[in-house]
Amino acid sequence: MATQFIPSTRVNRRHLRILQQLTEAVAVSGNEGPVRQIVRDQVESHADDVRVDALGNLLVTRRGSGRNRMRVMLAAHMDEVGLMIVAVDKDGYLRFDRVGGIDTRQLLGKPVLVGPDRIPGVIGAKPIHLTTSEERKRTPELDTLRIDIGADSKETALKSIKPGMWASFATSFLRLGPTIRAKALDDRLGVASLIELVREPPHGIDLLAAFTVQEEVGLRGARVAAHTLDPDVAIVMDCTPANDLPTWDGEENVSYNTRLGAGPAIYVADRATIGDPRLLRLLVETAEVEGIPYQIRQPGGGGTDAGAIHLAREGIPSISVSVPGRHLHTAASIASLADWRNSVRLIHAALSRMKPSLLKRD
Repeated sequence: MATQFIPSTRVNRRHLRILQQLTEAVAVSGNEGPVRQIVRDQVESHADDVRVDALGNLLVTRRGSGRNRMRVMLAAHMDEVGLMIVAVDKDGYLRFDRVGGIDTRQLLGKPVLVGPDRIPGVIGAKPIHLTTSEERKRTPELDTLRIDIGADSKETALKSIKPGMWASFATSFLRLGPTIRAKALDDRLGVASLIELVREPPHGIDLLAAFTVQEEVGLRGARVAAHTLDPDVAIVMDCTPANDLPTWDGEENVSYNTRLGAGPAIYVADRATIGDPRLLRLLVETAEVEGIPYQIRQPGGGGTDAGAIHLAREGIPSISVSVPGRHLHTAASIASLADWRNSVRLIHAALSRMKPSLLKRD
């Protein structure tokens, strides 16, 4: 029997506005404040309790109605991969290091924003006119790259830039028909989904929303949030690679992980977690009952905040549901709006069907 209420698949102006605000905010791991403020503005008037913990996680509670309500943690991480300034050269160029997993090949020539004032810059690369054939075969070492902000000296650069400042890709949000292009879709899509679920939650559970910090550098915020919230179960909402482009040699791509347009991706296992089979069964059954398209993420590498959450306290049954995204951890990713909307629908419907009997072992 289908649930009485389920979020719409339609994308409206508010959805797009929130996605644009979230993806264009700069919130590299450890500097999540700009996204945290956007989220707080969206959810505070709808919540029974809102607090920021010592690490910077935003923890939001929506209490349900009825007896024997389950305490369900939903988690989405606020941080994004990016860069950190480590030094300023005498000629005004900025040395930097990576924060999170970024392929050095993705950095050459990319526009960036540096520091709280969003100083524009570009990651310089030697012009092709001046490179040798051997140089063109090699990936430049990270320590040879610099950010150019147009400064003519170290003294000029230091007027606006200090070591320790974060830098992010300078990518604007854009709708491309049924898809969107933006930086940081991992995991601003999950954050946007969780905002909506806090604003319009199912009534039969206590919803414990954790907008977490520092996922991209080791699942750090989730570990603390799970200990604090002490839920019965947890569902992590993230964005996972869609490696669904044709292979270079024209052979069938059998290592696609997920595909755009095939629905939200439910995890069976990744490098850090084996999804709880009871939650896996609930999600699959819910999708089939409600007619929500879904896909099973190919088991294998990667990981989400569930890797830390499921090991908290005495153990927390956990699973992940992700929106597939192409070109993750680069300057511009692409995701399907239908996949995003269906991920919200799936999780809302699954929460509506969740009862304490779910936790009984076979």
